[in-house]
Amino acid sequence: MEIDAARSFVRDHHRAVMATRTSSGGIQQTPVTVAVDDEGRFVVSSRETAYKTRNLRRDPWAQLCIFTDAFYGDWIYVEGTTEITSLPEAMEGLVDYYRRVSGEHDDWDDYREAMRRDRRVLLHIEATRVGPDRSG
Repeated sequence: MEIDAARSFVRDHHRAVMATRTSSGGIQQTPVTVAVDDEGRFVVSSRETAYKTRNLRRDPWAQLCIFTDAFYGDWIYVEGTTEITSLPEAMEGLVDYYRRVSGEHDDWDDYREAMRRDRRVLLHIEATRVGPDRSG
């Protein structure tokens, strides 16, 4: 699978499970919502205090398993290096992320306040591997 094909899949399918590495060497997994930004990076919103954010600050490796709303059926994985953008720099990116996943918000001022209150961050994943390349 090519990275552009993975980007195309994510533009229509936003449900995923994200894996990060724990400090003990294990894997921590979390259900997330994913989008693709204008730079072609895979983007997830998180909280500053979330385990995945802490894990990624220590080790930027992440993997996403992305699937359709039906869960069973087509799916892909994306693996790569993550860059974290915190508030206040993340705010307009959080607005863009919401629009890509859910469309327009009823009250953008309320949304922005919720992002500040929750201490949201953006996780930008630069894909180095995507798949699957074959089925078994």
